[in-house]
Amino acid sequence: MVSDDELSDSGELVWCLKASRDPRLRPPEQWFFRVNSLFMSPQLNRKLLRMTHYQYSDLSKMIDHSLLNPTLTVEQLEAGIQLAIAYEVGSVCILPYYHKRCVELLAGTTVAPSSTVGFPHGGNTTRTKLIEAEQLIDDGCLELDMVSNISAVLSGNWKMVENEIDAIVKLSHAAKRRVKVIFENCYLEDEQKIQLCKICCQVGADWVKTSTGYGTGGATLEDLQLMLDNVQSPIQVKAAGGIRDCDALIKVRDMGVTRVGSSKTAEILDEARRRLGMAVVGPIKAAPVGASY
Repeated sequence: MVSDDELSDSGELVWCLKASRDPRLRPPEQWFFRVNSLFMSPQLNRKLLRMTHYQYSDLSKMIDHSLLNPTLTVEQLEAGIQLAIAYEVGSVCILPYYHKRCVELLAGTTVAPSSTVGFPHGGNTTRTKLIEAEQLIDDGCLELDMVSNISAVLSGNWKMVENEIDAIVKLSHAAKRRVKVIFENCYLEDEQKIQLCKICCQVGADWVKTSTGYGTGGATLEDLQLMLDNVQSPIQVKAAGGIRDCDALIKVRDMGVTRVGSSKTAEILDEARRRLGMAVVGPIKAAPVGASY
């Protein structure tokens, strides 16, 4: 149901909603004319109809709230975690050094702790990536976003690429953790993206992911469709970089994307809440930071 606050610049919508609750405001001919005129608006129809089939959690649980910018301070990381809790997102993807604290703060919530392996360039040795993954698992990480070896992909060293992804997936699955494999599509040709999809299917990765968000480009609709066309269930697709508003989130969801990495969580989900007639989330205050962090 649309609230009185929906599209607050539309006085007509507010009048119609109030009139629907108070017969004194709506003589039949006036009511029919104003409602008909209002809902013939293409802009309003697009916004309302696109939200019709979604609940808030359908959208909020798609988001991996990104706290990966290397310049984020402890105070900003703490506030970011609290924001993710308040918006009930899918996960917090945070700088590895602060992941253990993130796990503590997310305990008892429905938000999963996640972090990165080989981020953002993917050029670490396989052993280094395994050590990173082991540390994250020990710290309580539930979802690991690993960067494929971009140099090896561009060099056509597919056996090395496959062995490395397979090693991280096996380690993670043995601990009942899930893995997202980052391609960094902005550097790749379509044939390379397709081959990576095939490898991820063969080794049983849980998601294929477009980007780190720190390359020369992020998720594109063309890349997302290519990846969706070249993986099979239960492997899912995650978009990262470029999903900055509610309409973009809904569009990629309709395509079949199940996760989106974003630092624009508040803007995206406040708009979703407005369209669904829900109150927006207020200012977020970070919890006190312990001395060990």
